Amino acid sequence: MRKSRAADWLAQAENDFLWGQDSAESEHFAQACFISQQVAEKALKAIALARDFDSIRSHSIREIADALGINGPLREAALRLDQYYIPTRYPDAYDGGAPFQFYTRVHAVEALEFADLFLEIARKEIQHE
Repeated sequence: MRKSRAADWLAQAENDFLWGQDSAESEHFAQACFISQQVAEKALKAIALARDFDSIRSHSIREIADALGINGPLREAALRLDQYYIPTRYPDAYDGGAPFQFYTRVHAVEALEFADLFLEIARKEIQHE
């Protein structure tokens, strides 16, 4: 039997969360939003591994949440975080300007709060693995 890598995925999500907090504190708000999306994605992939899913190939938090049967407020948070996957990084996501010019502390704080929700559910599930 192969050892689950769920704890490794959760550990990386936890470390990325710290990166997101540092980014927000340094006023790198677009980066904090992007890494928050990544935190949630990795937390959900940790859950998927803990549940013996072979693989999850999507980068969409909503799609992963749906595959895991996660709904309610977390699904709503997934929809919000998915909005930060591409436009926070690529200038062609906007008609003009660089991505960092479109994100504020409010966006970053909300994104980090959402990411923390995903970490909480992953921690609970991985504890029981």
